[in-house]
Amino acid sequence: MANSIYEAILAIEKLRPRTVAVLTGAGVSAESGIPTFRGAGGLWEGFRAEDLATPSAFRNDPERVWRWYEWRRDLIRKALPNKAHLALAALTHVTTVHTTLITQNVDALHDRAGSRNIIELHGSLFRTRCVADGAVEAAREPFPQLPPRCSCGSLLRPDVVWFGEALDSEDLDRSAAAVAAADLLLVLGTSGVVHPAAGLVSLFTGSLSVEVNPVASALSPLLDFALQLPAAQAVPLLVHAITRSQR
Repeated sequence: MANSIYEAILAIEKLRPRTVAVLTGAGVSAESGIPTFRGAGGLWEGFRAEDLATPSAFRNDPERVWRWYEWRRDLIRKALPNKAHLALAALTHVTTVHTTLITQNVDALHDRAGSRNIIELHGSLFRTRCVADGAVEAAREPFPQLPPRCSCGSLLRPDVVWFGEALDSEDLDRSAAAVAAADLLLVLGTSGVVHPAAGLVSLFTGSLSVEVNPVASALSPLLDFALQLPAAQAVPLLVHAITRSQR
């Protein structure tokens, strides 16, 4: 494991990757002003996540859960994609590199930045799902009343994966295949403790893996480079190295 971004850049340029898998976590969006869920100052600090982000919490008090989600949605609406989001969006448009962007984030900032080929493992705060028939719809604007209801009269819930729920099997399979097929893996702003997303890293058999996180994570020892830098600082440099290597 190395920790020099300059060495990582040289390794990327030497590799000239054609297939890239990117795994992003909350640390990428923290620089857009969106608090992370873990650690000091985290979004859930001061109360238990289990009081809000579980199926049972929704069954017991859907209005309370939706008030929390509306607060989060409002916070995210005011945020802008940062340099890391924008650099990754540019990478997904490079025609000589096949990039799959796998995110644990539910804030839709990768989408707003213009990324293609995104797998939102944990869903999106800006979609709803009907509890009766499972129909999913976009829902970017504030709801006129809480809890919101489907046209069929049933409750709507956020289209996110709650504690105790399984990830969508198709999304997980696509993510696993993308990581296994990549020759370059970028792991950005994730603690490495949320499974099964963190387990995707063990599937990588390609040539080069690079982590960007301000502090060492549970995944750092498994990767070739562990760069303790903010994503908005390091990611544009890494993406530039990828695109420059294609010339």
